[in-house]
Amino acid sequence: MQVTRRSLLLAALAAGAPACTSSPPPAPAELVLATGPEGAVFREVGGALAGALADRLPGSRVVARSTGASVANVRLLAAGEVHLGLSSLDPLFEARLSADDPAGISAVGRLYDSFLQVVVPAGAPVRRIADLAGARVSFGPHESGTEFTASRLLDLLGVRVDVQRMAHAEAARRMAAGAIDAMVALTGIPTPAIRDLLGGFPFRLLDLPEEAVRLADAFPGPYAPVTIPATTYGSMGPCRTFAVPNLLLARSALDASVVEVVTRTVFTESARIAAGHSEAGRINVRTGIATGRVPLHRGAERWFRSVKR
Repeated sequence: MQVTRRSLLLAALAAGAPACTSSPPPAPAELVLATGPEGAVFREVGGALAGALADRLPGSRVVARSTGASVANVRLLAAGEVHLGLSSLDPLFEARLSADDPAGISAVGRLYDSFLQVVVPAGAPVRRIADLAGARVSFGPHESGTEFTASRLLDLLGVRVDVQRMAHAEAARRMAAGAIDAMVALTGIPTPAIRDLLGGFPFRLLDLPEEAVRLADAFPGPYAPVTIPATTYGSMGPCRTFAVPNLLLARSALDASVVEVVTRTVFTESARIAAGHSEAGRINVRTGIATGRVPLHRGAERWFRSVKR
């Protein structure tokens, strides 16, 4: 019988307490989770998830590996260098995706959305992305989701900038020092690196309503126009932009029993994992199986099926 996302959702929505297991599954001696760079939500959420998994998989040393983020994580998964990894959805459209091929990549579940944020000094004469032409702009770290999406967006708009590549925390420090003119961050909100600027450096977020629609039209699927709430960064007003779903991925070769524990941990300990991050607090079973074109790992599928009705 074919497993549909609808059947999985109907089972999961009726969930009570998760099924218990008598003993931990046969996890690898070291379980590596690829996260993200300094100043990004991936790094903080990934670190919290690693801590929760260490409690659930006592036979494994769970390691949160700091990386450039999405593109790097997909590459590391494809190369078999990590077992789990966080990624925004858009770079996955060119990845090797398969729940049946041991060398493939599959999904544990959808977590929360990342918001594209373009940050400029409050006094800068920049009102839209076109005004950044020729400016020094951080696109996040090399092989990050920010770099991937920012490059795609500016190429679509025909805007050329002096691209700088660095972690969001470093970009915030350099912008405050006048060493760069703007920073782009595709990450959850509030973004730690941007939040840390509050009270010490006046900044603005660019409003991107037209750019959001153009990107969604040009690349159907991963992008959705959204508004960053007014209360996200102190008294700053709302900001129109676009969001991209984030997934927790796994090597398809990873033991299904291990991935079942990972899935259970993500969706039953979401408050612990997302502590301090309002957008990450949206992690829930209802949207967890909405992984787009990325197939669910058989262990994740097993958990969504086995939750009590």
